[in-house]
Amino acid sequence: MKKYIDVQAAVAVAAAEAIAAKTQGTFGVGGVMLDQFGTVLKALHNNVIRDGLIYDPTAHGERQLIDWYFAERAKGRELPPPQEITIVTSLDPCCMCTGAILAAGFNVVVAAQDRNAGINHDGSAQFPSLPERLREQARAIFAYPAVLGTSSYSRKSAGAAPKPSFIGKTIAEPTQALCSLVFEATTENVMDLFKQDPPRSQLKDPTTLPEDHAIVRALKRACPDALTYRSAPQKPDAGLAPYLVQAMQRDRSNGGAGNAVALLDSFGNLLLCCHGRIKQSGIRSAFMECTRAYAQLRYKLMHNASAEQQQEVRRYLGHPKDGTFVFALGPDDSAQSFMDLGAYGSTLEGPLPDDNPAQFQYVLPVMPAQQLHAQCEALPPFYRNVVKVRPVQVSDQALVQSVQGS
Repeated sequence: MKKYIDVQAAVAVAAAEAIAAKTQGTFGVGGVMLDQFGTVLKALHNNVIRDGLIYDPTAHGERQLIDWYFAERAKGRELPPPQEITIVTSLDPCCMCTGAILAAGFNVVVAAQDRNAGINHDGSAQFPSLPERLREQARAIFAYPAVLGTSSYSRKSAGAAPKPSFIGKTIAEPTQALCSLVFEATTENVMDLFKQDPPRSQLKDPTTLPEDHAIVRALKRACPDALTYRSAPQKPDAGLAPYLVQAMQRDRSNGGAGNAVALLDSFGNLLLCCHGRIKQSGIRSAFMECTRAYAQLRYKLMHNASAEQQQEVRRYLGHPKDGTFVFALGPDDSAQSFMDLGAYGSTLEGPLPDDNPAQFQYVLPVMPAQQLHAQCEALPPFYRNVVKVRPVQVSDQALVQSVQGS
């Protein structure tokens, strides 16, 4: 097993993974997980895009490494506790990955800056985008080593000091530049792949398909209750309560706090209703399960399909931005909730349609609406100004009372 006791060498591994991601056609970001002795436990890269299709909007390097860690432990593999492990990433973590890192407790060494979506977008290493109670934890585990040189890529060290196991604690300027440029070279093309879905006016109602149609069968495999509930578009009502309550109970039995997330399409049809799997991995929240399941449902239907078949899938299973995510419990100021807000931004990867500003709805508030709004306004520029993350409570009071009463 290889060991890297030098920050520069570890960042070079992450950069190599980022190049592999670029070759795959996804965001050019890579990472490596090291134990307290510098031994490589796992190296991998972004997998949001595969074969020119959206595979999993949550498949960022850091999130995948964390889920890998918990999956290996579940198999019985002996691994050090998270606080003794360092994730070295080629790009500043986004909000989703930051929330996941904080929830799990790993250390981080960061190469390139992301001024748009990175948690350290302002370069201060003070993390004003995080809820206040998470900032001190971030300052203690997020390291931004010095980059020696005279170009725009150079910087002074900031944040936490890399673990003592790292003897060399600086990054070479060319490696830093490589990490930045590989990401920049992929961003536009990947973002364009999120714009391939037809507009809402061209979407078709999946309830008009025969029960033996491949799309309906795939939906039913993913969620047996799919297409059994329908509300007015963008207006979930009390009829959704039994589905949410059942998933909330399953979430609790799987180690969660009792959250659930339903995805309704642009016609108001129930497509998915998911619970979390926190016992398997502390970052497998209900929303992470829901957005990943929907993306992979579409991917499997479109992979190796003809252009006509792919277009049919896109018309009957539209992009989530035209539908509605309904959370049983609203966001709070926890790391896991911050992860969900970030994952929501990664799911959309662009602005909401003007006719669907309330795409993100919740039934029961956990914090005052004004505090939640302020938390969203503090997010990095991509989430605040492009996606415009704006969770709102459902308007149907019967739905609120039904879920509350359960």
